[in-house]
Amino acid sequence: MANLIQDFWILADSGVVLFHRVYNKNLDAQLFGGLMTALHTFAEQISKGGLSNFELNNKRFSVIKRNNFLFIADSSKDIKPKKILKELDIIATKFFKLYPPEVLDNFSGNVKTFLNFDKEIENSFQGTVKKFRNSFW
Repeated sequence: MANLIQDFWILADSGVVLFHRVYNKNLDAQLFGGLMTALHTFAEQISKGGLSNFELNNKRFSVIKRNNFLFIADSSKDIKPKKILKELDIIATKFFKLYPPEVLDNFSGNVKTFLNFDKEIENSFQGTVKKFRNSFW
């Protein structure tokens, strides 16, 4: 299941982005977090379970909610949504293993706490070299 995800975010219920790994730096992470939290909350109000996927012209965003945190990834529309949701579930499990309730319950708003999480999930992302090469060729 390696190399499925292009960009990734972990959001608290409040919309604060705890962790993100994105290649398009033009998108403000906290603005994205607020929007996604609002969309998910709206989806929960009209549909049991909330938002799980939505598509733009060339991307699919997949969302899972675990323990009041949103795990969001974007990927190519060529990859089946179930694969991405399964990968998000694996990432969420790693997140809660690395950051147990005693860490998360005492979260003071300093997102630097989660900076090292990218090392735990490196295999979930499309290869950096491949993306770099594709941007030039």
